[in-house]
Amino acid sequence: MAAVIAPTTAAGAATTASHAGAVRIAACSTRWGTGPKHGGTVFTVSTPVLRVRAGEHACFDRLVVDMGRGPRPGFSVRYVARIVAEASGMVLKVRGKAKLLIVVRGPGGRGYHANAVNLARVAGFSMFRQVRGAGSFERVTAIGLGVRARHAFRAFTFRGPGRHWRLVVDVAR
Repeated sequence: MAAVIAPTTAAGAATTASHAGAVRIAACSTRWGTGPKHGGTVFTVSTPVLRVRAGEHACFDRLVVDMGRGPRPGFSVRYVARIVAEASGMVLKVRGKAKLLIVVRGPGGRGYHANAVNLARVAGFSMFRQVRGAGSFERVTAIGLGVRARHAFRAFTFRGPGRHWRLVVDVAR
């Protein structure tokens, strides 16, 4: 196993650490916190939610909500005790010991399955247990994300490709 030479101590003796451990510490600065995250406008917009996908990274699991063209949609992401469906108020079962409610202030678009039990495949993921549609009503689309445990997360939007928008939710491992 390769070793990384760390700074010398006052006595001049060098210390070593495993390369994998040193790289993990440097690359995994996930001090995002567990408090609610908000962005964009508090008003609803016409920008539609098109699809949801998930991926794994070295330090976190990532959920991406792809949206269409239009104004930047507002969003909120927060831990909740249970996921409640938009409009009906029905409590939805979502796998995982902790649950994140993701709310996008835009409507579900054509072909988006707002009430799907499994919006994205997450079998075998480190943190994610289930991604469930929680409805879309009056230009508000909700998604329930079941996670293994309550861990730090971040959420942000960005433009691209083209004039489309994306909402990204990363949950630290």
